[in-house]
Amino acid sequence: MSVSVLSPTRLLGSASGLLQVASLLALVLLLLKAAQLYLHRQWLLKAVREFPSPPSHWLFGHKQEFQKDQELQQFQKWVEKFPCACPRWLWGSSVSFMVYDPDYMKVVLGRSVASRSLSLPNSSIARSFLSDPKHHGCYRLLAPWIVIFLIPSPLPPPTPFCGPGYGLLLLNGQTWFQHRRMLTPAFHYDILKPYVGLMADSVRVMLDKWEELISQDSHLEIFEHISLMTLDTIMKCAFSQQSSIQMDRKSQFQSYIKAIEVLKNLYYSRVRNFFYQNDIIYSLTPDGLWNKRACQLAHQHTALNCAWEPLFWYRPSDQTEKAHLQDEEDLERVRRKRKLDFLDILLFARMKNGSSLSDKDLRAEVDTFMFGGHDTTASGISWILYALASHPEHQQRCRKEIQSLLGDGASITWDQLDQMPYTTMCIKEALRLYPPAPIVSRELSKPITFPDGRSLPRGILVSLNIYALHHNPKVWPNPEVFDPSRFAPGSDSHSHAFLPFSGGSRNCIGQNFAMKELKVAVALTLLRFELAADPLRVPIPISKIVLTSKNGIHLLLRKLL
Repeated sequence: MSVSVLSPTRLLGSASGLLQVASLLALVLLLLKAAQLYLHRQWLLKAVREFPSPPSHWLFGHKQEFQKDQELQQFQKWVEKFPCACPRWLWGSSVSFMVYDPDYMKVVLGRSVASRSLSLPNSSIARSFLSDPKHHGCYRLLAPWIVIFLIPSPLPPPTPFCGPGYGLLLLNGQTWFQHRRMLTPAFHYDILKPYVGLMADSVRVMLDKWEELISQDSHLEIFEHISLMTLDTIMKCAFSQQSSIQMDRKSQFQSYIKAIEVLKNLYYSRVRNFFYQNDIIYSLTPDGLWNKRACQLAHQHTALNCAWEPLFWYRPSDQTEKAHLQDEEDLERVRRKRKLDFLDILLFARMKNGSSLSDKDLRAEVDTFMFGGHDTTASGISWILYALASHPEHQQRCRKEIQSLLGDGASITWDQLDQMPYTTMCIKEALRLYPPAPIVSRELSKPITFPDGRSLPRGILVSLNIYALHHNPKVWPNPEVFDPSRFAPGSDSHSHAFLPFSGGSRNCIGQNFAMKELKVAVALTLLRFELAADPLRVPIPISKIVLTSKNGIHLLLRKLL
């Protein structure tokens, strides 16, 4: 009697054979991947051979050089040893080319790159504004935070960050140029001028809360309070929020702030972990699950508080009308009814023929500006107040200038903000010491040659280390000294030595808005309080997308009579 083809022995033999084939295939794939990584490393070594750097491990790179939370301090040491630029090996097959020289910065930020996909009528103008793209490997990690997938798709856009649903922060190429051109009117002086009063209202609410808190304890950690205040400001100015969100201590806005903090921490840890670069692996880790949840909270905040609906927009103040804004007549009625805000600009841009924004584009821009409009500004204000608290003589001089201009600060206007030169000098010096965005990255889309003759090939990740630039002793003598006279009228400095808002065509679109908000916050705070640094809690600067402090920013406040 013949043995059945389905006998246990036959099945075990087949399974064993399949297992051997699978193991052999896995080994081959592993060897191919190892060979690919080895060849890529050799290419990188050749690409950066003209630029010396500290010895690095073949697998772990410069990880041993950078102790936890001490990266910025380590960069300052490298600046003194390696002029202009230095390769930093993240791991064996990944290198970040750190730039901290103004001439190098100017070359990278100032060059234009033609896009193959340009089809705009004035494409020659567009090309002059296109720069090297954001580095896909770094900025794609922000995509779940910024990108909105209203229609699920398993496929990424054909060009990184060029598809629908990406905000201005992540976009590249022609799509970025179109969005930038559409959104620029939102930051015109005529649009920004009415915002000064709204900014002042938000700052006063925060200062009133501080008065209550210091009645019990003069010590205060300021970053969280300032972050909520700047979120309040962006909600009022950009999305016509009517009430102050600072008054509700258990509001969803507090949850949004905490979600943003979690996302920054997770990004900081992920970008430094080789295994976390794979999206599938990361999604299965505890960090990946936390990241997904925090992204959901951030998007829910945007949806609820900007009254997002997939087919049209309206504000809480418009709910009685729930205008669909379907044609130019509706938009003109909105224009006459109230001042335009950022959301209005998005709506107008959406209605323009040939330059429309999809639903995903609209939502992504809202998420982008919700974060960019409050977190970087909160960082700037917090560090400026810390700098002034640490230098009482400059603080007092600013206060006298502000008092002579504003009196008791009951009112403050756009024009007055340009009449405080010494305070502006102190703000700029604080932004030099503590730039809100310490590092921005680009991926070279074509070879580049620097002024000293050294060059890099296409495809290299270039990290523009603004923090190291601002602390470069060859650019700024005694860089750790707080010296506002560096920015006195008529002072001579390199055009790319001071870049708190980046530079070139991809500079911060909201820098005028940010500078006005910084001045309003500083002026009203100095009129109300005397600030002193807490000697027991000196902040440790750390880069987590924006410049924050490892241990918070703690001040001692005294109410002025």
